Amino acid sequence: MLLIAIESSCDETAAAVIRDDGEILSEIVASQARLHEEYGGVVPELASRAHMERILPVIDAAIKRAGVALSDLDAVAVVNAPGLVGSLLVGVSAAKGLALALGKPLVAVNHLQAHIYACRVANNCEIFPCVGLIVSGGHTSLYLCENPLQFVLLGATIDDAAGEAFDKVAAMLGLPYPGGPQIQRAAESGNPKAFRFPRSYKNDESNLNFSFSGLKTAVRYELVGTGKQSFADLDISEEKRCDIAASFQEAVVDVLATKAHQALKKTGLRTLCVGGGVAANAALRMRLESDATRFGFKFYTAPLRLCTDNAVMGAIAWERYRAGLFESLDLDVHAGLLRAQ
Repeated sequence: MLLIAIESSCDETAAAVIRDDGEILSEIVASQARLHEEYGGVVPELASRAHMERILPVIDAAIKRAGVALSDLDAVAVVNAPGLVGSLLVGVSAAKGLALALGKPLVAVNHLQAHIYACRVANNCEIFPCVGLIVSGGHTSLYLCENPLQFVLLGATIDDAAGEAFDKVAAMLGLPYPGGPQIQRAAESGNPKAFRFPRSYKNDESNLNFSFSGLKTAVRYELVGTGKQSFADLDISEEKRCDIAASFQEAVVDVLATKAHQALKKTGLRTLCVGGGVAANAALRMRLESDATRFGFKFYTAPLRLCTDNAVMGAIAWERYRAGLFESLDLDVHAGLLRAQ
């Protein structure tokens, strides 16, 4: 059996053809990184317009690369939450049309659940139950993942997501978008102990929430003080730029790893799965691997190409398909965070 999974929750237009045994027959991703680069972040209106231009060619390319026909599909899966409303609507509209034309079931996919499921796809092993840490440009949250379809929110950021903080600090430092890879690159030449930036909630084991706005502000004050508003004429040495990047990254990684370990202790689980774009950060992966050895838990993440948004993680749709969880053609989109399901 075959399904096509469609992803358009933010700024990547993606589609993949996936067998019910998990084999990926094709995967296509059309990135919008260059489109949003000059703005230093994703512009929702531009993102949705780009999805409209790319969604049908991406679906067509996925079908052709898989070497199948549309009539061979047994289901159509699509991400409908969470994400940018305009972007989500493009993917959901295309999926509805395809499901209607083919007379096949429509399956909804939650983007955050799919990020954790990517760990299962990539490692080809059972990961549930587990603690799921989703860390990206739009989300930083911890879940108790009882099974592929039952997630309970344990904690989330109360302000900026970690990936958003990476982008904003990179902009302060005069580094291009997207900020995550640029911060990581600069940090390689920096001293992570040069600046002691704040780590909100790190030592509060009763609170599994995150906050990165204070960290972002601390970086700003280190660069321009408390009164200056513009970074246009910022003049710092390359050494200081790299030291700030390294110290900032160290603070983010420290908080993420510590809260993840606290979540494991709170739930009594011994498996941690991490997904989302920031899961591609080398320092974070190294810290979690070290913690897994130190504290005796299992740590799974996806390869770098499956950390950022993609349709391969839409393989989770087969779990809903087998459970008979199909959607009607009035399926709506939802921008908000997954709290319990």
